[in-house]
Amino acid sequence: MNQRIPQETIEEIRRSVDILDVIGEYVQLKKQGRNYIGLCPFHGENTPSFSVSPDKQLYHCFGCGAGGNAFTFLEQIEGFTFVEAVETLAKRTNVVLPERVSPSVKQNRDEELLISIQEFAAKFFHHVLMLTEEGKAGRTYLERRGFTKEQIEHFQIGFAPPHWDALTNVLAKRDVDLKKAGESGLLVERESDGKRYDRFRNRVIFPIRNGKGKIVAFGGRTLGDDKPKYLNSPESPIFQKGKLLYGFYQARPAIRKENEAVLFEGYVDVIAAWKAGVTNGVATLGTSLTEEQARMIRRNAETVIICNDGDAAGAEATFRSADLLQQEGCHVKVAMIPDGLDPDDYIQKYGAERFKKDVIGESLTLMKFKMKYFRMGRNLQNEGERILYIEEIIKEIAKLSKAVERDHYLRQLAEEFSLSLDALKQEQYRIYREMKRQNQVSQGKTNTVRQKKHDFEQKRLLPAYQNAERILLAHMMRNVSVAETVQERLGGRFNVDHYQAIVAHLFAYYAEGFEPDPSTFIQRLEDQELIRVATELAMLEINEEINDQELNDYIEKIEMYPKWLELQQIESALKKETDPVLYATRKQELINMKKQLKL
Repeated sequence: MNQRIPQETIEEIRRSVDILDVIGEYVQLKKQGRNYIGLCPFHGENTPSFSVSPDKQLYHCFGCGAGGNAFTFLEQIEGFTFVEAVETLAKRTNVVLPERVSPSVKQNRDEELLISIQEFAAKFFHHVLMLTEEGKAGRTYLERRGFTKEQIEHFQIGFAPPHWDALTNVLAKRDVDLKKAGESGLLVERESDGKRYDRFRNRVIFPIRNGKGKIVAFGGRTLGDDKPKYLNSPESPIFQKGKLLYGFYQARPAIRKENEAVLFEGYVDVIAAWKAGVTNGVATLGTSLTEEQARMIRRNAETVIICNDGDAAGAEATFRSADLLQQEGCHVKVAMIPDGLDPDDYIQKYGAERFKKDVIGESLTLMKFKMKYFRMGRNLQNEGERILYIEEIIKEIAKLSKAVERDHYLRQLAEEFSLSLDALKQEQYRIYREMKRQNQVSQGKTNTVRQKKHDFEQKRLLPAYQNAERILLAHMMRNVSVAETVQERLGGRFNVDHYQAIVAHLFAYYAEGFEPDPSTFIQRLEDQELIRVATELAMLEINEEINDQELNDYIEKIEMYPKWLELQQIESALKKETDPVLYATRKQELINMKKQLKL
C-alpha cells in the first residue's frame, strides 16, 4: 500500500464509493438474490460467473478467481497503480486528497496530457465548423448529407481547415508541447527538416472517445477525392483502435437499457441511425471486429444486430463479425439493407421510420442470413454448386444449439430442394459428431466449460478440515468474537498455507482496533494471491450466525487434521514393517491414536 496516502483518507473514499456504480460502467449486472452477477471482464465466458456484493463492497469471479474491492477492480481493469485507483475514486466521490499526493506515475501524467491535447483539438475543430468562414465547406457537406445541428453537437463533429499548419499554429500559440501533439497523432513530423504539420486537413472530423467519454483520437472524412476517404488517428498510448468502438460512450446507456446493441461499419452510419431514433448504435474503427470489441459489446448486451452495407463486402464483414460475436455468447441478428445501400443512404432515401421498422425491426436470424450469404455468387441451377451450397448450410445448421432450430432449417432445406428430411438429418448428425470430435482434439481437457466444472467439483469435494477453515475464516472476517475464540483455541494453526497467512493478517487487523469489515481488511492485504483467496472467502454464502456447537466442530476438524496425517503415516509404515517387535509397537500406537480420534 502506498504510505503517502493516509489510511483514513483511503477509508473515507472506500466508504463513499458504491462498488456497483464503479463496476457497472464496465459490466452489465443483474440482481440475483443479495448479489449482482454479470460476465467477467477479466476472462471470456458465456455464462455469468462474476458476482458483486453491495453489502460487502466486494466482487469475485468464480471462473477465474479475480476479486477485491473498488480499488482492486480499477487496478485490474485499467492497469492502474493503487495510487491511481485512489485518485480516480477520490475525484468520483469528491474526497480531497492531500496536496502532497499527486499523480505519481509518469505514464499516467503523459496520458492525461495527451488526452487534454485531444480535447482541445476537438474544441478547435468544432469551433471551425460551426463559427468560421473556413468551416463553410464542412457545413455545406454535412447539410447536403442531411446532418442536423443536434447531431453535430451531440457527436461534437468538427472540420479541419485545408491548411498545413492551422492546428499546429494554434497549439504553438497555446504553448502546447508539439512533440506530445505528435505522439497523440494530431501532427506529423516532416523528414526533411523535422518541422511538424497537421495530419487532418480539409476533412470533416469525428472525435473518438474512450469508455470514460474522453476524446483519444479522430476520424477524418475527406470532402473531395483525396485518399484515403477516411483517415484515422494512428495508434498511440491513449488509442488502440481494436479496443474501442465509435459511439460506445454515448450509446452505452441505451445498449444496457434495451439489452441490445446495433453494430454498424462507420461513424456516419452511427450518427444517421441516432437521428433516426436508433440510439444504441456503435461502429468499429476502420478495421474488422476484434475479440476485445466483441467482448465489450457482450458485457453490456445479450443481443447484437449487425447492420452493414448492403453490398458483398458488407455481407463478408457481417459473416466474420457474427462468428466472433457468437463465440463471445451474443445472440446475433442481421439487418439487411436492400439495393446495395449503406444505412445512411437508406435513411436519407426512405426516412427514419422505414429504417427502424423495415431494416432494424425486420432483422433476420443469423441462420437465415447465412442461407442468403452462401447463395451469393452461386448458380444453384448448376448441380455441383447446388450440392456444395447444401453441404455448407448443413454444416451451419449442425452448429445450432437448439434442436427446434435445427429441425426448422432442415425442413426448409428439404422443401426447397425436394430432398429427404431423414437423409438431411443423418448428414447433419454425422457432421455434428465430426465437429465435436475435432473440438475435443483441439481443446483437449483445457476447454473453459470442462475447466469450470472441474474447479467447481474440486471446491465442492474439499476435505472436511479445509471446508472448516474456509467457513471459519468467512465468519472471522465478519465477527470479531469468533476471531477471538479461534485465536484463543487455535492461534494460527491452520493447515492451508494461504489460510494460515490470512489468519495472521486478520489477527493483526483486529489488534489494531479495526471493526469487522471484509472490504477494509482485504484493502490492507498486499499480496495479490491472498487478496484473491480472501475475497473468495468473504463472498461465501454462510449463515450470519454461528452457534457454539458449530464453532467447536469446525475447530476440532482443524485440530484433528495433523493427527489424521500422523495416523496415515503410521498405517503406511505398518504395512512395510517386518520386525515383529516394532510392528507390535506401531500397532499399539495406531490403536491409541484411533481411540483419541474416536474411530
